[in-house]
Amino acid sequence: MSEAPRGKTARSRVVVDVVVYAVARLLLVAVLSAAIYGIGRLVGVTEFPLVVAVLFALIIAMPLGIWLFSPLRRRATDALAVAGERRRTERDRLRARLRGEPAPDEGSDEVVDGE
Repeated sequence: MSEAPRGKTARSRVVVDVVVYAVARLLLVAVLSAAIYGIGRLVGVTEFPLVVAVLFALIIAMPLGIWLFSPLRRRATDALAVAGERRRTERDRLRARLRGEPAPDEGSDEVVDGE
């Protein structure tokens, strides 16, 4: 029973980490778009399309976001890796039970001496 709340907490942690990273990347694009658009207006380009500013910002934000937000990216990647490993373990247990084999327990590392 203690596994369900822990799984739910871990799952919500994965969602939080991924959402924080995605929002940080989107905010970077928004800030760069505003800066590019503002610089274009300051330089005197009166008909500077916002779409062009956003596209330039996307191109600049892709590598910049990876570099700036590397701790957030690592945390999200680690959380996704843990969730994937947990899913693989649960799937292996289910497959073992469906084959009629005893499910491998995490804590049963004892060896039986042929009795």
